[in-house]
Amino acid sequence: MEMKLAQRVVIGYYKTKLRTIGLVSPRMAAEQAFKIFCTPYTKGVHQKEPLVFHKAHPQTFRFEDLEIKGFQWIPEKPNGQKVLVVHGFSSYGYKFEKYVQPLLATGFEVFMFDAPAHGLSEGKIINALIYKKFLASIDQRFEKMDAFIAHSLGGLATSLLAEELEGKRKLVLIAPATETRTAVQGFYKMFKIKEPVRQEFEQMIERMTGKTMDHFSITRVMRNIQLPVLWIHDQQDRICPYTDTLPVQKEGHPHIRFYITEGLGHNKIYRDQQVIKHVIGFLTEGSEYSVKRG
Repeated sequence: MEMKLAQRVVIGYYKTKLRTIGLVSPRMAAEQAFKIFCTPYTKGVHQKEPLVFHKAHPQTFRFEDLEIKGFQWIPEKPNGQKVLVVHGFSSYGYKFEKYVQPLLATGFEVFMFDAPAHGLSEGKIINALIYKKFLASIDQRFEKMDAFIAHSLGGLATSLLAEELEGKRKLVLIAPATETRTAVQGFYKMFKIKEPVRQEFEQMIERMTGKTMDHFSITRVMRNIQLPVLWIHDQQDRICPYTDTLPVQKEGHPHIRFYITEGLGHNKIYRDQQVIKHVIGFLTEGSEYSVKRG
């Protein structure tokens, strides 16, 4: 996808700013770079409210002094299970409208919330740790989700949360941000971040979290959980590269099923009817449900 002129102008401005600050103080440049990295590049909602959202029960709550907006749908014939749909970076709940009716038809109670700094919710920044904490607050507030359907950054945040979840849950990852290091390296390249600033950037993450950047890795998480996982990824994904999934596939974890697509990229994939069909199949059948290469 061609980068819009406005985005190119903003990136050009920040490249210059970071280069200038970096000459004086790599640490200050790293702090500024991290703020940019955690700021969604589009804010608010850019489409009309889909019809299915008119039938939802609006939900509002506060998370760390931010007003959070979301939606809840109650099925006519409940199966007793709740599912949370989790959007990605610079996205929002409306984009996942196609999941609502199929989930309701199979008896799921459905929840969607716009993350901090996204959609209808307040806030300025997001990262995997903030998102994970946010998802944990939803899980607690609405008394335990039985399943999660998570895209992109939402997939990483949900996976990090999965290490702490108790009870039987199911996890659907759609084009997840598999490796934080990959995302950060892409950011370095886009903004032409110099080596001294890169070092400060990574040290800052360690100071903030007590973990190295490699801790924020779905590959690592998958070795530590036993929850049934359906992992859907496209071979042409340019945002969250397919190659990052290969180590997990090679490890052959029995609790993970892969469904690999071709030609859907990073965003068409979650709107694809066959993908949605596989998601519903996985959630409604036993953990032995297996999927094949698409």
